[in-house]
Amino acid sequence: MIGKNLKRLRLLNQFTQEDVAEKIDVSRQAVAKWESEETSPDLDSLISLAKLYDVTVDNLINHSEESTGLIIPPKGKHFFGSVTVGERGQIVIPKKARELFKIKVGDQLLILGDEERGLGIVHQRDLINFVGCMGIVPDEKK
Repeated sequence: MIGKNLKRLRLLNQFTQEDVAEKIDVSRQAVAKWESEETSPDLDSLISLAKLYDVTVDNLINHSEESTGLIIPPKGKHFFGSVTVGERGQIVIPKKARELFKIKVGDQLLILGDEERGLGIVHQRDLINFVGCMGIVPDEKK
């Protein structure tokens, strides 16, 4: 899996094997062996590769484009799967997303929309923090 991921990321970034080797200070042959899965990168090289491609080490090693249908997401970006909209417009937020974003029963979520970019869901506390950072005090805090 890692070999496919390394090759895919290299090609997406329009790097040659020599480019990657130079950027992380290894030989071109090492990069070729990793991509063919003849060998695996050591920990220091994995960390350097993850930084180079702005992905997590976990995704670099474990992500499967075949099973998800998606390329490796950039660090901090997640794909939690799809949800089905119920008859009354309800959706179930996947458990992994609830845990990562600390969403609990009774929390207030805001649904935002942009006709060009789509929908976004933001936890109310995060919007208040964002607005507070801009020096704007929401009505309820005045």
